[in-house]
Parts: sequence; structure tokens; C-alpha cells
Amino acid sequence: MSQLLACLPFAGGGAGFYRAWKETPQGCPAIVAIQLPGREERFIDEPFHDVQEAAAELATQVVERTRGAGPVSLFGHSLGAVLAYEVARRLEQDGGCDLRHLFVSGSPGPWSSRSERATGLGDDDFIAQVREFAGYRHDALADLDMREVLLPALRADVEMHENYKPVSHEPLGLPVTAVRGLDDRLVSRDEVAQWQTVTSGTFKLVEVPGPHMYLVDSPHSLLETVIRSLSAQG
Repeated sequence: MSQLLACLPFAGGGAGFYRAWKETPQGCPAIVAIQLPGREERFIDEPFHDVQEAAAELATQVVERTRGAGPVSLFGHSLGAVLAYEVARRLEQDGGCDLRHLFVSGSPGPWSSRSERATGLGDDDFIAQVREFAGYRHDALADLDMREVLLPALRADVEMHENYKPVSHEPLGLPVTAVRGLDDRLVSRDEVAQWQTVTSGTFKLVEVPGPHMYLVDSPHSLLETVIRSLSAQG
């Protein structure tokens, strides 16, 4: 059976970001793009405002999308990292798939919280604050009509991330790899290293070329990291 990599969206993002990863390196797991409500084909669905509620549905989605297809790893960037972590916790407890590895990216450990918040700000200030948090500008937000379409899901994602608190300090048993862009000015190496505390299994911190949103320009350094990690795991 082939390996699978279930990918969770970052704030404001959707499964389409991962579906665009067509030319993947040789040996790469099959990409399974997991969708959140409130965007793309799920636009009419109410977005989540709570990480634990999201993780419950997303864990079910991962099981349904990967059933019988092979070993599964999880990946998430920024908000997606904490979603992937909470999904991994549920899958370890409840089963349903052959979970092998957790890959988290562009995120401090799950017990970190921001001192500055964007939730509740007016549209312009909210967008400016999110741009500062993310180090990435979504060009569609400059269009007032598109802004009206995109903001509800983005606001919900930001609220979900800013209010997130882990439900348990019990470590996972599976291996964890934390990834950081070498030029990331938003999340430090020490902050990414905090993920070591979430597992009793092996932990590795990998830095790849690029800024906080390194995977927007190219996913190859990330996917090569995934391939190496899974190959070493055996």
C-alpha cells in the first residue's frame, strides 16, 4: 500500500492549495487535501470557531478519506499545525487509520499564545494584523467584493487559532517532525523546537529555505523532508 499525507489548511486557506501540488518528488506520499467548512466547495457551511470541534470532524474526514488506502501521516502549517496535532491526538485514541507521523510547520508549540490579537478588529485593521502574523498577503483581500467573500472564514480561523488551548499534556506516541523556514521572522527556531514536548516518540526539527510561508513558492523542500523522515522511520 502507498503512504498518504493528509494536509490540513492554514488560516484562510483551503484544500485547493494542496490539490495544486501536482509535480511532487519521487517517493512522495499521495496528498490527501482535507477541507474546512466555509471555503471552496464547502463555502455555504458554517466555519469552525473552535479547534476541538474542528478536530473532531477533521479526524473523521481523515479516516473516511484514507480508509484501506495505506499508512497515514498528517501535515499542517500554522493553524493547520495545531489542527493536525489535535487530529493526531484523536486518531491515536480512537483509531480508524494507520497513523505513522505528524508533521507540523511554521508554528510554535501548542502551549504558546499570542499577546496581540486580531479577533474583533475592524476589517482594515484585521487584515493588516493578519498580514503581520502570517507574513503573507492574500491579493484577493485587496478586492472589496472578494474580501466580503473571504473574510468570514478567515475571521473564524483566526479566532479559532487565537483562542486555542490544548486539551491534554499527555504526549503522543508517534514521531513528530517540526519544519521551519530558515528566513521565518515570525516563528523562531526555539519556538518550533517546543513541539518536542508533544511526543514520547522521536522528534526532529528541520529548517528549509524560505520565509514563514515557504511552501507557497514551492512545496518541494517540505515534501523531500517528509520523504526522508518516513524513509528513516521504515
